[in-house]
Amino acid sequence: MSNIRIVTHSASLLFTNEILWPVIPHSRKAKDFAHYLTMSNIRIVTHSASGASCKIHDFGACLISYQTGAGRECLFVSRDAKMDGSKAIRGGVPLVFPQFGQPDKSMPQHGFLRTNYWTVDESSAFDTKESAGITYTLQLKDAKAARGGIWDEQTMFDCTCLYHVMIDGTKLTTTLEIQNTSTKRFFFQALLHTYYFVDGKQAMDGSKCYVKGLEGYSVIDKVSNTEYISGSDPTTIQGETDRVYNPPVGKDMVEVTIGVGKGKELKLTAVGTVDGKKKPVSCVVWNPYIEKARGLSDFGDDQYQEMICVEPGILGETQLEGGSVSKLTQVVEML
Repeated sequence: MSNIRIVTHSASLLFTNEILWPVIPHSRKAKDFAHYLTMSNIRIVTHSASGASCKIHDFGACLISYQTGAGRECLFVSRDAKMDGSKAIRGGVPLVFPQFGQPDKSMPQHGFLRTNYWTVDESSAFDTKESAGITYTLQLKDAKAARGGIWDEQTMFDCTCLYHVMIDGTKLTTTLEIQNTSTKRFFFQALLHTYYFVDGKQAMDGSKCYVKGLEGYSVIDKVSNTEYISGSDPTTIQGETDRVYNPPVGKDMVEVTIGVGKGKELKLTAVGTVDGKKKPVSCVVWNPYIEKARGLSDFGDDQYQEMICVEPGILGETQLEGGSVSKLTQVVEML
């Protein structure tokens, strides 16, 4: 098979000279495992009971598609996204750690998870009546790219990163787990940079594309350089949008409803923990709009109309002691 084509909502991704073949671990019966295939570093997980499926790229362990059992696509991937490992994939669910943005200029933006190849844990794959899933692993010693600052090659820190993906007919659950495997504590930020597909190019229509549930959050608007408390109106895209929503005191979880086209909504729930204790989860809302989209080499000029990023993250100054574990989980349910 010399040409293999994946058709997504935004483009056809063509891979040549690759072989499509099933990967079935030998240690357990095939029926106990998700049916996942290797295709030029892309793996497909299928939930047999519902027909739902997802695609995960080994580069960055980036989830690039989730389709419900009814065939509805949840995620946006730019038609110009680089799939060859030359840069972080523009779309899907890029993973962010140990910093969000670039507060430390000596370290690459969003850290090193997005730009290294992860290893799939084949023994973790499962396909049951209730759900299907798989786990990816990245050890710090294998993260050759995008290191810097206190995380350079001479770092005193060490960590193992796990990414758990689980699907069923209507829900996608992803967990980014960070294990501090050193004896030194470190400060970190972690975020799931999720791009949602907006049907009908309706991202600019506030009656069809919106985020409900962020009232009372403290907002840092990076475009207007203002700060304010969010009111009761839904958050909509009226131009370039880059806002951080920090939760009010006493609210740890993110619970929002996202409009993604006429008559289409999804529910996002996110929670963060350190050693099982809840940590406040912030939420970032992003859309490049016209001018910024034109300036992104891996983003179609008109594709700002097809997406909205709603990104839960642990963004406060959070420390992870030696031997401790942090988890950031989001559950996306198609309504």
